[in-house]
Amino acid sequence: MSAKAHINPQILRWMRERGGLDLGDAARVAGISPDQLALWETGESRPTFLQAQKLALALHAPFGYLFLTEPPVEDLPLPDLRTVGGAPMARPSVDLLDTIRLSLQRQAWYLDYLHDQDTDPLPFVARFATDAPVREVAADMRAVLGIDIETGQRNWEIYFRQLIDAAEAAGILVMRSGIVGNNTHRPLDVAEFRGFAISNPLAPLVFINTADAPAARLFTLMHELAHLWVGSSGISNASPGNTRREEVFCNAVASEFLVPQNVFIPLWTASTASLPERLAELALRFHVSRLVIMRRALDLGLVDHATYLQHYQAELAAFRDKPGSGGNFYRNASVKNSKRFAHAVLAEALSGRLLLRDAGRLLGVQPGKLRLLAGELEQ
Repeated sequence: MSAKAHINPQILRWMRERGGLDLGDAARVAGISPDQLALWETGESRPTFLQAQKLALALHAPFGYLFLTEPPVEDLPLPDLRTVGGAPMARPSVDLLDTIRLSLQRQAWYLDYLHDQDTDPLPFVARFATDAPVREVAADMRAVLGIDIETGQRNWEIYFRQLIDAAEAAGILVMRSGIVGNNTHRPLDVAEFRGFAISNPLAPLVFINTADAPAARLFTLMHELAHLWVGSSGISNASPGNTRREEVFCNAVASEFLVPQNVFIPLWTASTASLPERLAELALRFHVSRLVIMRRALDLGLVDHATYLQHYQAELAAFRDKPGSGGNFYRNASVKNSKRFAHAVLAEALSGRLLLRDAGRLLGVQPGKLRLLAGELEQ
């Protein structure tokens, strides 16, 4: 008969609630019955060690947690800049915590790599304070990224990719994903966060939650990049109603970068078209999405918050309703990891300076498939 694990029933219940699961959902992912899990949570029976290990894995928690006398304090590794209605957000989900930790692990490896290369600090990180003129910061970002004020030559999706490529070329790790690691059963919640920035003079990093509507990601990207220019790390929801000083400033910089006020206002006021037509005209002019134009109009007091929110929710609903194939795994891997980071890891692995096993772990790819990823990056 297998030995029973003397787990703490209160900790087991805490682990389930930490994962945002009710009794039935937790039992399903753990492969047991709800009645069995309920007995373990009340202490009326105990799991075997193997069952306890599987349970901890299903609840995305370390096995050792089950034997603690009280729940551990799980502080966010980054400042929490998110607010809803001016109040702080609720306790972070385990999915958000694991996503930040994974990003920090990758950044730590990349920092060691850069130290070995004797890389100089990036001069634009923390170049400004949050009391700097917004237009000056936006102009400096354009200069560093090599991006002129947009006049409508391309569509916003191409613009988004070019901005990411420019940020990576400048030395910034840009990571994007809508799930935790490669686990499609752990989607990230856009209502919880839209992105985060980790400021560092050598290896600055931004993460974009791709569970958000594509039209909203462009603004989030520029918002997170603005954080780096003022040397501010933090988790963002980029909400128009956020009153945190850093968030208000980064929202303003993102808006000014994408849709400069001195160009936008004359075009907006001169237009006699209906709101949908005006949004389409100006989106084409600045080659951003109509949602970004609506956001700029909101920030400048040209539309109300309810009108903006209606457009955003419509964009998000349309994105969620759209069927998707999941795409090419290796192309997605390069996006999730940042191409700059992936190139560095692959260079070290293929030269023999990094074990293939460790490279696969860093990139979330099987060691035997690293060359396939390398080929995808070269395209």
